[in-house]
Amino acid sequence: MSAKKVVIVGAGPGGLTAGMILASRGFDVTIVEKKDRVGGRNAELKVGDFSFDTGPTFLHQKFTLDEVFREAGRSPEDYMDLVLLDPMTRLSWGDLSMETTSDESRMAENVAAAFPGNEVGYGRFMEDHAGKLKAIFPCLQRPYHQLRSFFSTKLVPALPYVATARSVVDVLDHYFTDDRLKLAFTFQAKYLGMSPWKCPALFSILSYIEYKYGIYHVQGGLCRISEGMAKVVREHGGTIRLGTGVKELKFSGSRVTGVELEDGELLECDDAIVNADYAHAMTSLMNGRAVAPERLGKKKYSCSTFMLYLGLDKIYRDEPHHHILFADDYEKNVREIQGERDVSEDMSIYVRNSCVTDPLVAPEGQSGLYILVPTINARYRDDWENLQGEYRDKILQRIEERTGMKDLREHIVEERIIDPAGWRDGLDVFMGATFNLAHTLDQMLYLRPHNRMQGYENLFLVGGGTHPGSGLPTIYESGRISSNLLCDRHGVGYDRVDLAPSFL
Repeated sequence: MSAKKVVIVGAGPGGLTAGMILASRGFDVTIVEKKDRVGGRNAELKVGDFSFDTGPTFLHQKFTLDEVFREAGRSPEDYMDLVLLDPMTRLSWGDLSMETTSDESRMAENVAAAFPGNEVGYGRFMEDHAGKLKAIFPCLQRPYHQLRSFFSTKLVPALPYVATARSVVDVLDHYFTDDRLKLAFTFQAKYLGMSPWKCPALFSILSYIEYKYGIYHVQGGLCRISEGMAKVVREHGGTIRLGTGVKELKFSGSRVTGVELEDGELLECDDAIVNADYAHAMTSLMNGRAVAPERLGKKKYSCSTFMLYLGLDKIYRDEPHHHILFADDYEKNVREIQGERDVSEDMSIYVRNSCVTDPLVAPEGQSGLYILVPTINARYRDDWENLQGEYRDKILQRIEERTGMKDLREHIVEERIIDPAGWRDGLDVFMGATFNLAHTLDQMLYLRPHNRMQGYENLFLVGGGTHPGSGLPTIYESGRISSNLLCDRHGVGYDRVDLAPSFL
């Protein structure tokens, strides 16, 4: 019997994960990618001689990456150089700063020094969340394309954490007395593009995972993960076609029969996997079965980001690898972002100064700064062409005032900006919502777009717009879940790699 043909639309992290797993299991895999390089929002962005990550800048929950590579018979260490960062991130509130670390004893000391007395709450938080993660994690590894998934015995221990109206901030109130310290355990909600005052309580596990297992940098940038996955796909006989845009999917009843490219070529397939931005795909690629943008616009979406990629003719060696500058009124800043109308003057800023760790991303003696500012998506405002220059200057002024980079603007030799309109128009991100659909209780698990798309026999979804959600580890998991569902459909056996029990 000839190998079943699978066409994957998009070479983002989810599509590449599915591609390398399915190719290793004997499927005839073709990945088509509109851009000239793999990775999607995890791709390399070249600005002159400087190399940046387009989106994600560090990896947490590394054991999930290890798992999906092992599913394909490989190890990530054979394709990239991963560095455990310690300290992880400097957090700054005005003139107060704290370094974070996955060393629990040192983290307790850091908390005690910055927020005396709260180190006791930190210890309780870590102890309690060990059990919480153990209960919740199996639920994130399962598909929810059928209602009967909710009757699994594995879901029962997680119900108290999932079926609650409490928010992440509500959880942190139980452990910490200082509102600034709470932000050290809630800013991770930004990985979901959500307000910690609105983000469901179960996601307090994000900060626990970070502080327990640490975060990793990849030398050369996190884009090297996607490049490594692409190598694995090809090693197993898969094909990746870059610079290949998709016009639409072809259907016969409830089956996808092929993928038509922009140049008119038809790639016939037994199954299709869509790794494009979910709402963009549903409005643009469904060939007469599209969902109206107005209808999709009624869903809840994440915030967007204002991005600055700066090439500098110097290295700020005394500045940290990761630095977060919190807004003076963080709650107001987040409220404005979630309101989707007002661009915050008092913004929070994330700066990655990776050249202090990584010599591969800039010419010798120079460095690249990656700057991210969470902001409103493009639902209501479309005047970024007028806002961009002034907002850029306000961000750089705040960085100069609140870090050791007092002369930053004097050393910029290369620059690239992506604003919410740029995410939408240049990178096909619906509404410019960088983190995809919001992770509200009515858009999670069965209520999130299914890994096997509802109403179709052989159409699968991967990426942040399907279960389990956005963020690199969960996107990798979506690729594995959809791959396993596809294998189940064809009766192809597999041994699931599960490293989590040894960690949990």
